[in-house]
Amino acid sequence: MPRKFFRKHLPSSESIRAHKHLGRFGDWLHHPNLWHLNRRSVSGGFAIGLFAGLIPGPLQMLGAALLAIPLRMNLPVALLTTLYTNPLTIVPLYLVAYEYGRLLTGVRNHAAEIRPFEPEFNWSNLWGSLVSLSDWMLSLGKPLAIGLVALALTLAAAGWIAAQLGWRAYVVLKWRARRRRRARR
Repeated sequence: MPRKFFRKHLPSSESIRAHKHLGRFGDWLHHPNLWHLNRRSVSGGFAIGLFAGLIPGPLQMLGAALLAIPLRMNLPVALLTTLYTNPLTIVPLYLVAYEYGRLLTGVRNHAAEIRPFEPEFNWSNLWGSLVSLSDWMLSLGKPLAIGLVALALTLAAAGWIAAQLGWRAYVVLKWRARRRRRARR
């Protein structure tokens, strides 16, 4: 993990306390794990971001913040990780969630009942686009609801494991490189 790069760009706890809008949250935003890069808080933030990314509607970042702050996981990592869902990826993810939910609930294939999704995101009429997306999601019913929760939990667990393993691999590689440098002296 390029910690120096991230440390340079992440806010310090002093700058958070001094900020006029964030300072009023008191001790909620001042826990060190919310801002520091360590294996536990980063992997937790990554898992939270993956979980909250599947929250329907434009509430992913709010959901990630509401989970990361009381669980004291890295807040910027949680917020940035939610960006894996966007207008291009949300429909395929929801289709995967639907199939996952269909598998878990044992619902037989009722593809004839599902109306196809025709992405008509109109940024000038964002509300209408969101309403059409939610209507389509509601037509998928129980398999989608169960599949979204199951997929979110699966992605969060896999993300946590991947972040833990990635962090460990990075540390081991750094130790080996340091050992080789010392051996050459």
